[in-house]
Amino acid sequence: MTPPPAGAPRQIEAGPGVWVATAGAPWDTLLARYATGADRTDVRRPAHRCHTERLRARGLLRTLLGSHFPAVADVGIGYARSGRPVLVGQARLGISLSHADGVYAACVALDRTVGVDVQPPPADLSDPVLRWCAPARRHALAALPSEARAREFAWMWTVKEACGKALGTGLAGPALTLDVPPGANSGSWGEYRWVSLRQQSSIPLSCAFSSVVERGTPQ
Repeated sequence: MTPPPAGAPRQIEAGPGVWVATAGAPWDTLLARYATGADRTDVRRPAHRCHTERLRARGLLRTLLGSHFPAVADVGIGYARSGRPVLVGQARLGISLSHADGVYAACVALDRTVGVDVQPPPADLSDPVLRWCAPARRHALAALPSEARAREFAWMWTVKEACGKALGTGLAGPALTLDVPPGANSGSWGEYRWVSLRQQSSIPLSCAFSSVVERGTPQ
C-alpha cells in the first residue's frame, strides 16, 4: 500500500488505541486511490448502492490501517451476520465506516468492537422527526434556533448510529432509544463508551467502542 501524502485525512485517537480518520473536500475525491482492487469489485455488487461513497470510505479505512496496522492494510473486507464490516481473518481488529453528503469517517481498534458515524446537520428538522428520533430531548432541541437545533440533533444522531454499529444492530436495535444529553462530549451505554469529537471535528462525528480484551499482539 502506498503511504498517504502529507496533508492526508485527519486521524484522531478517540480513546486508548481507538483510531478515527475523517475526510471531506478536497480530500474526498482522492480517497478511492487507496482502496484495493477487491474493494472496487465488492462495492459494485448489485446489492450495494452508493458505489463511489462506499469506495471512498474504504479508501479512508485503508489509510488508517496503513498508519496503525500496516501488515493488514490490504486485507479483504467482509461482513458479519449482523452486517457489521470485518477484516477477513482478523477478528481481533474492529472496524467501522461511515459516509454522508461527501464526508467520510473510519474507525479501527485492536481487541474492541467499534462504531463510527459522521453526519452533517440536516436541512429540514421537523417536529415529527424530533418526536421519533429524540423523544426525550425534543423540547430542549425545539427551544434552540433552527441552525443550532439541526447541528445539535446531528451530534446526538451520530452517537446513536455509532453505538448501534458497535453493537452490530444499527438503529434497528436499542440504540435508537439511547438518550444523549445536548452538548455532551462522552458517555456510556451498556458495555460501550461513546465519544463525540466536538473539539476535533467541525462536522458532527462520534464513535463508540467496547472495553478492550487483552490478547497479545496482532498477527
